[in-house]
Amino acid sequence: MSLKQSPLNKVSIPTTTPATWLGVMGGGQLGRMFAHAAQAMGFKVAVLEQEEDCPAGQVADRLIRTSYTDSQGLDELASLCSAVTTEFENVSAASLAALAEKTYVAPSASGVSIAQDRIAEKRFFVDCSATSGVQPAPHRTIASEADIDAIPADLLPGILKTVRMGYDGKGQVRVRSIADVKAAFAEMQGVTCLLEKMLPLAYEVSVLVARGADGAAVVYPIAENVHRDGILFTTTVPSDHVSHSVAKKAQDAALSIIAKLDYVGVLCIEFFVLTDGSLVVNEMAPRPHNSGHYTIDACITSQFEQQARAMARLPLGDVCQHSAAVMLNILGDVWYEGDSGSGNDSMREPAWDKILALPGAHLHLYGKAQARRARKMGHITFVAPTMSQAQAQLAAACAILGIAL
Repeated sequence: MSLKQSPLNKVSIPTTTPATWLGVMGGGQLGRMFAHAAQAMGFKVAVLEQEEDCPAGQVADRLIRTSYTDSQGLDELASLCSAVTTEFENVSAASLAALAEKTYVAPSASGVSIAQDRIAEKRFFVDCSATSGVQPAPHRTIASEADIDAIPADLLPGILKTVRMGYDGKGQVRVRSIADVKAAFAEMQGVTCLLEKMLPLAYEVSVLVARGADGAAVVYPIAENVHRDGILFTTTVPSDHVSHSVAKKAQDAALSIIAKLDYVGVLCIEFFVLTDGSLVVNEMAPRPHNSGHYTIDACITSQFEQQARAMARLPLGDVCQHSAAVMLNILGDVWYEGDSGSGNDSMREPAWDKILALPGAHLHLYGKAQARRARKMGHITFVAPTMSQAQAQLAAACAILGIAL
């Protein structure tokens, strides 16, 4: 069967001759898993990334090796692909806007630009609060020494965050006093920051929501996240901690936020649940998310297939979860014989054969050639009929890999 590639306002149906291409900005593991999902649906995938041996480039049908702002590379991607998405929120919004002049882009540059700037993001959450019913934590912009001197006492202790380019705990410092803020601000070389008040956190949840160009939206089950050193450690779905009322409030808020943003694609919104049971919106990621990896093995439609459906303007998929799931991030540390403070930097391959012998274990490695401490190298999702069974397999895997629970 042969169909012409779709114009900007039409559905992109996977075809063989000529092939229907989807494009992704960014060559990381999220792009790799997106490519797997899109190819399974019959699409060909082009990746734009400067690094040659990148996780997404290893599996893509075409790798366009260039920077995210190179006009020639952007033109090549736009001319080839009926739709383009991003797997990395720090891709230039200007590049996404330039692509949108020639092909369909989801999410849009306007939505991505808000998530790239913590000040704009907080302002947007405040604007949404009348309909979402959820506010962000108290916060203040810190752009000068005068801003620091004017910090109200009730905003400390807090967390000082760079406004741009922060992820996995990078660009964040806990501060307890004005002196701490001044020292952290100087360490960050005086870039504009956001000071957020530290709140009595019970746990963190993330809500994965997807929206189509027609305004239809779906929301996945609530995920509880545990972080270590600012990096996601485990995601548990469903969680015993999350009550029905909290889950519904978070899901309703996410649906309200994605509609207000007029967003197309998969969006992850992180919320804090405080010790008094109240909900605070933290941040959003305009792409599939680490905490949504469990959907590959535990849901009817994975977050990556959902992203492909949304950008191609196809019907969104069923978000039903069919198995209890726990996702464990695999960092480069497990390749090392000793821990980071031991001085033992000898390395060996983890015992993946023992991991794969565990019932319900699904191993996903990202194709990264070099293991480094704190580098995300893969993940394991444990699925089971009950959460207690999934947790038991998590514990067994951590014992095999030398990870403390």
